[in-house]
Amino acid sequence: MHQEVSLIATVAVSFVFAAILGYIADRLRLPPLVGYLVAGIAMGPMTPGFVADTALASQLAEMGVILLMFGVGLHFSTADLLAVRGIAVPGAIARIAVVTVIGIALVEWWGWSLGAGIVFGLSLSVASTVVLLKALEERNLLNAASGRVAVGWLIVEDLAMVLALVLLPAVAELLGGHAAGHAAGLPLPLTIALTLLKVGAFAVMAIFLGPKIVPWLLTLVARTGSRELFTLAVLAIALGIAFGSAQIFGVSFALGAFFAGVVMSESHLSHRAAADSLPLQNAFSVLFFVSVGMLFDPTILVRQPMAVIGALALIIVGKTAISFLIIVLLRYPIGMALTVSAGLAQIGEFSFILAGLGVTLGLLPEDGQDIILASAIISITLNPLVCAGAEAVHTHVQARWPVLSHRFGRRRHEALGRELEKIRAVNEARERQHQLEMQELIETFPLFAKVSEDSQEELLLLFRPKSALPGERVIRKGDRGDGLYFLSSGAVEVQLPDGKIPLEPGAFFGEMALLSGGRRTADVVAVDFCQFFVLERRDFNMFTAKHPVLRQAVSEMARERAEMNVMRQQRNQPSSIDS
Repeated sequence: MHQEVSLIATVAVSFVFAAILGYIADRLRLPPLVGYLVAGIAMGPMTPGFVADTALASQLAEMGVILLMFGVGLHFSTADLLAVRGIAVPGAIARIAVVTVIGIALVEWWGWSLGAGIVFGLSLSVASTVVLLKALEERNLLNAASGRVAVGWLIVEDLAMVLALVLLPAVAELLGGHAAGHAAGLPLPLTIALTLLKVGAFAVMAIFLGPKIVPWLLTLVARTGSRELFTLAVLAIALGIAFGSAQIFGVSFALGAFFAGVVMSESHLSHRAAADSLPLQNAFSVLFFVSVGMLFDPTILVRQPMAVIGALALIIVGKTAISFLIIVLLRYPIGMALTVSAGLAQIGEFSFILAGLGVTLGLLPEDGQDIILASAIISITLNPLVCAGAEAVHTHVQARWPVLSHRFGRRRHEALGRELEKIRAVNEARERQHQLEMQELIETFPLFAKVSEDSQEELLLLFRPKSALPGERVIRKGDRGDGLYFLSSGAVEVQLPDGKIPLEPGAFFGEMALLSGGRRTADVVAVDFCQFFVLERRDFNMFTAKHPVLRQAVSEMARERAEMNVMRQQRNQPSSIDS
């Protein structure tokens, strides 16, 4: 195949195989992720048929990692995490520690090094975000207390894995691998301190400067009204921060992308940023899973079947039992313990990333990566059965020991419910406030009902708020028509030679000079404390070009006012109500 089309071929065949096998997996009631991994196996060098360019696939996978981590950061919610901190933080940390220790013991039995055991144990300790969210959605538990705990637990695991990705290169040489670039030759304490210092400097810059710069940039771009430019800005910020953090601070692309998402989540445009970037996130996530499948050697199932079975036992049985015991010991309900532990009984994205980093650093043998990949594919495939089994056990417990099932952990569960209800109430209040603002805008200015809800949101970004005190001149006769004024509260008077014309909330003025490009023909003075929405000339032309119905309505009003001017002139009252 010509080098010029190898990228196109790799991407095209990856999407075709992933679409077909993902659909088949979904029809078999399996997560599509299984189909994507199998697609990668089919395209890999270990299976006959088409063999993709693995070098290109690895770079596409790196892009997938960046966008995956960006998505994790974009949906990160400090409030949700704090609400379930009493169970998610100790539970996730304890399970990571216990599973990692068991993983180390398991690989010691196989004759592997301590470094391999740490990477192996960490890889098996973290669950897949994609799989968990799909499982919760299918069972309508995403907004339930159990679902919120599972998601919070997963966030803590993700944060721990981000820290592991940062520190692993620094300690690789001590654990039997080779040092990563800048860390080579430095004492271990100094290497760790230097790594943490760089990460801390980057985090401080991202936390303190990011919320001031990123929302401002997004708003600036959103005001252009161009969806493709807004999407491009979102991706430029995500990839730019990821690449810049790696070049300047020496941190991983993944950490930079995660902080980019966290910073962007603070913007009031975060939902739009998530929606606009989601298609590209999904596309590159698919390429990530396909490329992971390409690295998998299916012969590991024959060469080391007991190792795969041991890893699977730790993932499905061990992790489930450990999670269940931790939640029960924290005095939370048995039903919640079963739901959370079953949903987290699989491994996914971070497992692949950690395994790949372990191989790169010389810590994990390639067989270890194959065992992790085989365990991931099988555990994800079996996860729906595990969840169904947990529900059956819960039903049995409720029937056999109803008092125990009802009373155990009730106090903790009720306290958690109250905490989650507060957060839900705050979120709903924000949403209601936004809806009231939009409703008030439409009620005050019925003109805006002519455009869609998304366009109304865009219009709010274009408006420049302005206020005026009683007696203040808002518009001066003879000035250039720089914008269209919408009066939201207060009152103004249009001052004409033969009298004054009052305007109340809901009125707009300044349209004739704006449309004609001429100068203002009258003074407009505030007679009360006034609030305006000003749509500047450029923004008005840009917005009405996409919404001609709005321009037509404004033009119609301008025509009516012009006719009134002619009628006044005919009555020997040569004045204008245009402003």
